[in-house]
Parts: sequence; structure tokens; C-alpha cells
Amino acid sequence: MSLESATDEVIKQNLEQFLIVLSVSLSVATVSRIFSWFRQIPYTLLLVIVGLGLAFIDIRLVNLSPELILEIFLPPLLFEAAWNTRWRDLKDNWIPVSLFAIVGVIISIFGVGFALDELTNLPLFTALLVGASLSSTDPVAVVALFRELGASKNLTVLLEGESLFNDGVAVVAFALLVEIPLGASGLSLETTISRIAAFIGIGVAVGCLVGFGISYLTQRLDLPLVEQSLTLVSAYGAYLLTEEFGGSGVIGVVTTGIILGNFGSRISMSPRTRLLVTQFWEFLAFFVNSIVFLLIGDQIRLSSLADNLNLIFITIVAVVAARFLATFALATVSNALMETKINWREKTVLWWGGLRGSVSIALALSVPVIFPNRQDIIDIVFGVVLFTLLVQGLTIQTFLSRLDLIGDQPIRENYAELLARRVALKRVLDYLSKLDKSPDVAPEFFSYEQHLVKEKLKTVEAEIQSLNDSYPQLQLLTMEQLRETLLDIEADTYAEFIRSGRLTSNLSPVLQEILAESKISEQ
Repeated sequence: MSLESATDEVIKQNLEQFLIVLSVSLSVATVSRIFSWFRQIPYTLLLVIVGLGLAFIDIRLVNLSPELILEIFLPPLLFEAAWNTRWRDLKDNWIPVSLFAIVGVIISIFGVGFALDELTNLPLFTALLVGASLSSTDPVAVVALFRELGASKNLTVLLEGESLFNDGVAVVAFALLVEIPLGASGLSLETTISRIAAFIGIGVAVGCLVGFGISYLTQRLDLPLVEQSLTLVSAYGAYLLTEEFGGSGVIGVVTTGIILGNFGSRISMSPRTRLLVTQFWEFLAFFVNSIVFLLIGDQIRLSSLADNLNLIFITIVAVVAARFLATFALATVSNALMETKINWREKTVLWWGGLRGSVSIALALSVPVIFPNRQDIIDIVFGVVLFTLLVQGLTIQTFLSRLDLIGDQPIRENYAELLARRVALKRVLDYLSKLDKSPDVAPEFFSYEQHLVKEKLKTVEAEIQSLNDSYPQLQLLTMEQLRETLLDIEADTYAEFIRSGRLTSNLSPVLQEILAESKISEQ
């Protein structure tokens, strides 16, 4: 067989494997929506279970390489989360988010590392590598459940904000630790601090450069598909550029996503383009998550895990204990520094909701082949990830229910939808009243359409009144929406002036002042 034929055969096999993965993941998505019983299981956890079933019957879909996750799957997942993170919410919770993402990672690394060093035969640096691999949280399944069940916005912001930044801190810590046993670097405090500062600084710098650069380009375009493509380029470009310059690609992508989601999309994109880009990233995140979580289950080697059950059990206890210590201690510190408090019920959910996922798997698999105890690290991390996804992930709803943290978010969403329908129907009536009646259309048709819309409007207003009577607190939602609408109108007006050249693009201080005044009025 010629070299060219062999290459074609490999490409064909890889394509077939990819299509199988795609078909299985989308089939799981369809089944989970059709049958009500499956809706009780978060979609990503269902994918892990299916992948685990495939592994159990020894059907391997595709080889999961760390480069595939870190360079292809990770940037879109991080960018989508950062794009949808509101800077206002992040700024209001920056103290607990920073504590969880930085100090929490340190507690996890040393808590798990020292426990394994004392209770097992693993060398200290191997134990610390396990701790670093498992210090990054993956809240995809939990946050989706939070939104579906109506958990408090504060819980969602804290868990998502922590995950956005602790990925970068965990990757930096892992990169430093993996070099020490190989003799590539020492553990001096000055060297460690300078390298961490360089990782973070380069990531933030490149992220700002890409984020504001893409914002500048989209400001001069009104082509939705081009602007959508530029956001995709910015996600991968920020990651690859940052890694090339020696920084943290994770932090670069997160910085870019936050800038484009909160500044670039507001100033540079029309509302229609903003909506299209958001929908594009929602689909891409769904698509990537489908593949990643299915492959996590598929790549688990049950026989290898069985040989290391004692190590996995000790690590699970250490991870849960370290998470408990970090969550309750750091939340207490945050409560002492902030007016907004995290109560004990929210602390409990934050503790139990600290799932591990794709980043932990990728870090474990990226350990060099020549590293001693490499297979032990991989088995331990896979075992712990499996426990957090299947045990903690499937029981988090029980915690929310028992702690009375399931809120009225579904009702609020239904109420907001009704308000939007009322506005839309009123605009339709207004349009019909101003429309010049065409001689080609019978007058009875206009009357019929007006009557139809009025009946729909009457039904919607009756539903709104019924909800107001049953849930008086929903009226606050109308006032919140009015405040946000006024703020959006003001910000959109500035954006219009910038696009027309009547204002310069140096508007961020103005916007920050607007956001600050808006927050004061809400309080």
C-alpha cells in the first residue's frame, strides 16, 4: 500500500470515528428531550453514562489526546462562558470569585497532595500533580441544572466565575509542578511567583489586545456572518497566541471573551448581530460539550481503575474534604469583606457542586510519558472525575431541594415571556392601525387580523394578571426590566454615536460610570 493510500485510509477512519461520536451525542440529546425521565439527568452527565456504557462493552470511539481538548475543545467552551458572563455580576462578586479561583486552587493542590503523600506510597510531586489536575472545577452540568430549577443567580455567578478563572490558575500550577521532577525548574519562591505573574500577565495582555482589536474591527463592519467568524477566530487566536508567547491560553481566552461579550458586542455590534453571535456560541458550546463528555466516559479503562481503587478512594475523600475547607473558610472571609453574604445553604451547594471534568482529564493525559507514576495519575484523575460527575452531579438536585434553594426562576421566565408577548402584540396592533389598507386586500381581512391579535392580547394580559395575583413579587421583575431597558437604551445610543463618528471609541469610563449608577439605583 502506498503512503498516500495509507494516509487516505487514516483520514477516512478518523472521519468515520468523528461521525460516530457526533451521531451518538446528538442521539443522546434527542432521547433526553423526548423522554421525560431522562430530563431529570443533566445532559452532560447522561453523555458520560453513555460513554461509560460504550467503554464497558469495549467500544472505543476515538483516542482522546490532551492536545485535542486543550487546543480544539477548550477555547470555545471558555469563550462561550466568558461571552455570556456579565461584567456587572462578576465585578459585584469579584472578592469571592477571586478567593475561590486562586486560594481555593492552592488549598486543593496541597490538601490533596499532602493527603496522598501521607496515606499512600506516591511521591510528593506526583501527589501534588494529582492535586493540581483536580483543582479545576467544571460546572457545566450543575449550572445547567441551576438554571432549569431556578436556583439563585448568586449561586450561578459564583460557580461560573470561579470556574472561569480557576482553570487558568490550575493549568499554570500544573505546568510549574510537572517540570520540577524532570529537572526543568526549581521550587524557589521568587522563580515561582515570577513565572505565575508572567503566565497571568501575558494571558491578560494578549486577551486585551485580541478583544479590543476584534471590537475595533467589528465596529467598522455590519456583516453578521463576518463578525460571527471574527469571534471564532478571536477565541482560538487568543489561546494560540498566548501559548506561543509563554502565557496561559486559558486566561487569554477568558479575557478576550469577557471584553467582547461586555464591551465589543455592545459598542460594535448591532442588536441583530449580537443575537446571532450569541446563538452561534450557544450551539458551538452544546456541540463541543456533547463530544467532550461522551469521550470522557468512553476513555475510562475500568480494569485499570479497579487496580487503583484504594488510591482513588483516598483521593476522593481528600478532594471532597479540601473543597469543603476551601468553600466554607473562603466564603466566611468573603462575608467579612462584602455586604452580600453567602449563607450556609449556598456554601453547601458550592461545596458539593464542585465537579471535575474535561480540564482535569486533559491535564492528567498531558503528563509526559517518561514521568514516573504517570498511569497512576491518569487512573486517579479519571476515577475522581467519574465520581464527581455521577455521584455529586446526580445528587446536586437533592441538595438544592432539601436546602430549599430551588427558586421561582421558571415562573419568572414565564412571566418575562408573557411581558415580551404583550409588547409584541401591541406593536402588531399599532402597525395594523397605521397600515394603509391595500385595495388588493379585503377590509374584512384587516378586521379579522385585528380581532385575532386583540384576542391573543387579552389572553396574555389575563395570564399576566393571574401570575401577579399569585406571585406579587413578580412585579419587581417589571421594574428590573425597565431599569435594564433604560440602561440599554443609553448604552446603545452611545454605541450609535460611535459608529457614526460623533463620539470617539474611548467610552469605557462613561460606560463604567453608567453601570455604577445603575447598580446604586438597584440597591
